Amino acid sequence: MRILSAAAMMVLLMAPAYAQMPNLNLMPEVVTRTPEEKEQDAVRDKAYKESLKKIPDSKASSDPWGTVRSNDTPKAAAPAKPKTGSAANTPR
Repeated sequence: MRILSAAAMMVLLMAPAYAQMPNLNLMPEVVTRTPEEKEQDAVRDKAYKESLKKIPDSKASSDPWGTVRSNDTPKAAAPAKPKTGSAANTPR
């Protein structure tokens, strides 16, 4: 009786796991294309390749901030000359 109840418990525990397994089809049906479908595919491929040739090559930079930034480093400002006057020499 113990063996029978243990087997029943195993079946009950395996049922949810079996329900979650994917449905795999190991022998899919072989689908062949008709000559008309192959011809339509060839026409589509040819049109696609021709449309790719019409796209111009991008030679310009795609940097949106390129016109704002400059490639040159900013020049250092000339040092301020000390004022030579009566206001510059007065102690405070």
